[in-house]
Amino acid sequence: MQKEQKEKLWNSNYVKINIANFMLFFSFYLLLPLLPLYLRDTFHAGKDMIGFVLSGYTITALMMRPFSGYLVDSFPRKNVLLICYFCFAIFFAGYFAAGTILLFAAVRTLHGIPFGAVTVSNSTVAIDVLPSSRRAEGIGYYGISNNLAMAMGPSASIYLYAFHPDYNYIFAAALITATIGFIVDTTVKVPARCTVKDKQPISFDRFFLTKGWMEAFNLIFISFSFGILSTYLAIYGKDEIGITSGTGGFFLMMAIGLITSRLFTNRSLRTGRITRNAKMGLTLSLLGYLMFVAIRQPFAYYGAALIIGLGNGSMAPAFNTMFVNLATNNQRGTANSTYLTAWDVGVGIGVLVGGVVAETFSYHSAFWAAFGVNAVGVIIFYLRTARHFNTHKLR
Repeated sequence: MQKEQKEKLWNSNYVKINIANFMLFFSFYLLLPLLPLYLRDTFHAGKDMIGFVLSGYTITALMMRPFSGYLVDSFPRKNVLLICYFCFAIFFAGYFAAGTILLFAAVRTLHGIPFGAVTVSNSTVAIDVLPSSRRAEGIGYYGISNNLAMAMGPSASIYLYAFHPDYNYIFAAALITATIGFIVDTTVKVPARCTVKDKQPISFDRFFLTKGWMEAFNLIFISFSFGILSTYLAIYGKDEIGITSGTGGFFLMMAIGLITSRLFTNRSLRTGRITRNAKMGLTLSLLGYLMFVAIRQPFAYYGAALIIGLGNGSMAPAFNTMFVNLATNNQRGTANSTYLTAWDVGVGIGVLVGGVVAETFSYHSAFWAAFGVNAVGVIIFYLRTARHFNTHKLR
């Protein structure tokens, strides 16, 4: 009976961590679809300026990732989690006071610091409260809370703005949601563990999982495309396809694909078919990006969202599991931070490059760039990354 309890996947702490993660990303996605429009309508920002301002959040998040991994591996994880989550929530109040584009850029950029830290600490605590025999499966299900937030957040944001066209209501909703998530996390009981008491000088591998360099490099190419897609989707749909309120529907279709894929591929992860899941997901996502950019019609717009969701739902937990399986038990935080750092590097570069390409040519050209870079990433995985992981994995 004791053993059965230990092997239970959906224990109360794991459920709470998922709820808190949902609130975290719901507050994030509430702002995501409207920020480009907010900058354009409120501050009359151009395409390249929008990319520059919004990329600051990603850049500071990724700069914080390696330090976050070190912190959660070296200090009590719950304490680190609560401090980071509180800072993330309170930063939403800063958007109310940002009356100029310079102030807004400062607040948005600084907000990336606690976001980078809380995503690492929350996901690491999720792994801690999972039974080891179901860890890969649990990582996959954990991502569903992100996907649900992606399904609901953009739609809620757009409907709220349509009901009352005041961006301050969106900022307030994000602040309240994040605060609820913080409160939920305060009730999580984290297993006792020995914190790192290493008397040796701090080395680079305490901040970056050096064994996962190939996987990290590969992931940058994949997330580059998502950075362009998620940031410029609303303006692209409105200006070049004529879809005035389709952003919420796009993210809803993507989330349906993500959740469906995770539910059906988690068993494969549990049985060790990690690279197979990654290959299947990468190939599907690439087809989705091609459909999105090559067919400029509403049916392709939404159909591509579903296909990209199906692909990412298979690829993302596979990549996350790869990093965890390359790390020792006392490097879980570092493994998670390396995975998320690589993702954010790609997203940040995508946002910046996408803005420049859109300003110089068009948003359509920016999405062709997204497809091209994604294709390179898929090729790299098939030729090098899968073999690298199978050679160096620890379990």
